[in-house]
Amino acid sequence: MTTDTAPRPSLLGGIVRELRPKQWIKNVLVFAAPVAAGLFDNRDTDLHALGAFGCFCAAASATYLLNDAMDLESDRRHPVKKNRPIAAGIVPVGLAYVLAIVLLAIAISGAFLIRRDFGFTILAYLALTTMYSLWLKHMPILDIVAVAAGFVLRAIGGATATGLPISEWFFIVTSFGALFMVTGKRAGERAELGEDAAIIRPALAAYTPQYLNYLKAVFSAGTLITYCLWAFASAQESTNGSVLFQLSIVPFAIAILRYALLLEQGKGAEPENLVLSDRTLLIAGAIWATIYACAVYAS
Repeated sequence: MTTDTAPRPSLLGGIVRELRPKQWIKNVLVFAAPVAAGLFDNRDTDLHALGAFGCFCAAASATYLLNDAMDLESDRRHPVKKNRPIAAGIVPVGLAYVLAIVLLAIAISGAFLIRRDFGFTILAYLALTTMYSLWLKHMPILDIVAVAAGFVLRAIGGATATGLPISEWFFIVTSFGALFMVTGKRAGERAELGEDAAIIRPALAAYTPQYLNYLKAVFSAGTLITYCLWAFASAQESTNGSVLFQLSIVPFAIAILRYALLLEQGKGAEPENLVLSDRTLLIAGAIWATIYACAVYAS
């Protein structure tokens, strides 16, 4: 009598999974500032932005390794996270720490080679993620703000890496959008974990569905309103692309409303997978990006 057993995943495969390359999609925010400024066709700007993307990928993967190593026991009680390579025993904890240190060295040294201000941005991002892993993720409200701040720092990193000034509207829209996405993530996690939410992630115990709905309404409205104001302000400043700036509001609003609908269905626990898997979101995003790019480079 034979017993079929699933083959144990390889160490290399486990390391790749721990680096979470799917999560690197968040780092495309570094391209937002140069694209919004109409300078993404400049060779030096492109190279600096690409370098910034690589540094953020290395920094983010390092924090994932550290966070998973530190959260070993709680992850093993999580219905999904228990399958992560460190929690499953595929990647040794000691090796995870070594890899994290190597990636941190690459991220920090590379950032300062690109531009000093960008180096300080990476340091701020690493300080924030460290505080989140040790403390902030256990604090209601602060955990949402901390994760959202990580998105904002990515966008700021694109500006500091390329030497561009940071637009007030750019900063405000990015902040509201990040807060909306992270609130949806917490709502999705709470729905996914059910009664075990408070045990696995104590901060979730403080969030009632009503309160999370309130936050989603506030942040989604803030994102839409501030983007509309930014679009009209950009139209007034432009010479040729004013109508396109205003027209970009339509697909942007559709994307926000579609995302809100998906959150209502409890699908926001993994926003990176949600964004990449929903056809309506992808189409609306592509249309918005096309119209906005034409507006920027036509003005």
